[in-house]
Amino acid sequence: MKFYTFRKENGKMITKFNSNFIISRIIQTDKATNIGCMYLEENGIVGYHQAVVPQLLVVINGEGYVRNDKEEYFKVLPGDAVFWEKDEWHETKSDKGLTAIVIESVELNPFLFLPLKE
Repeated sequence: MKFYTFRKENGKMITKFNSNFIISRIIQTDKATNIGCMYLEENGIVGYHQAVVPQLLVVINGEGYVRNDKEEYFKVLPGDAVFWEKDEWHETKSDKGLTAIVIESVELNPFLFLPLKE
């Protein structure tokens, strides 16, 4: 399990085409990729299971906890991205609610765009 950040401070200012915004790139793939939005309500949980393919959890709103095969939980907040390798055991839960984008692909390489969280 690795933790990355996509916070505004790590983004790039775009001014091309008279634009004025910051983008924090997350991922780029050439092969099939599944992208979904996951909503955990209060006391919601994504049960302990193995990742079928590499998976990136991109926290958008709320807060929660994640773990891998160890029983230690790590708090995640908006701006955090958590990466699990194929076959890595993991779980996500939230006491108060959490919204996240989930990206799954055989060629997921978040380190190409995202800095590791300190």
